[in-house]
Amino acid sequence: MTHNHDDISSHSPISGPEPADSSKRVVSSKRAADDLFRNFEEMIITGVLKDGDALPPEREIVETYKVSRTVVREAILALSNKGLVEARPRFRPVVRKPSFDVALSTIESVVGRFLKQPQGIKHLFDTRIMIEASLVRDAATHAKASDLKALKDALEANYNAINDNQHFYETDTQFHEVLFNIAQNPLLSSIYKAYKLWLSPYWSKMQEVKDRNLLNYNAHKAIYEAILMRDPDEAEKALRAHLDDAWNQVKKTFNLS
Repeated sequence: MTHNHDDISSHSPISGPEPADSSKRVVSSKRAADDLFRNFEEMIITGVLKDGDALPPEREIVETYKVSRTVVREAILALSNKGLVEARPRFRPVVRKPSFDVALSTIESVVGRFLKQPQGIKHLFDTRIMIEASLVRDAATHAKASDLKALKDALEANYNAINDNQHFYETDTQFHEVLFNIAQNPLLSSIYKAYKLWLSPYWSKMQEVKDRNLLNYNAHKAIYEAILMRDPDEAEKALRAHLDDAWNQVKKTFNLS
């Protein structure tokens, strides 16, 4: 669904003629792109443009707002980077429904730079431990029968993959994903997906051996059994021991302090 020209043209032009001086022209172009971005951002937030709506064609935006094609493309790139539209080559940008996944994906490049800083990986890993320790305590108290079955199924899949390093890694992450999903909080589920995305380049470089896989499986089993016995203290203890050991492996692999 798209909105008619009247919806768009009700907003005033963004800028007038660009100044002759090249440095001022760059500033003017940037300012016009910012104004155009804010204009469309407001239309999306207020519902003038809804989820699934396509933005007007580039030529129409140029004519309506009296800006250059470069300004339009800069504004659309900013909208895309903010997760407000999905922009694909040869297609008009489409408004994206706000979600936690989209929100977290917009900071991926920032997190990537953060992880390259001293202690960056450690700080991110510490936040995961704090969140997941709370989650296993909650699971030990509130997990339903369906949650316990999902956790048991993930544990069995993890055991069956011990001799296949790549498959073991996949089932390892699936086990932890179940822990994040038990709370039935979409933000927590999105946070785990983000952790997996941000940290997977480091996990993939770690040496995986059968004995190491067996050790991790046993750690998962201890977490599961503590949750099954409704023992939040033991569940947290098992989770922290598991992730502390995982961090020691990361330190050893990447020579981190």
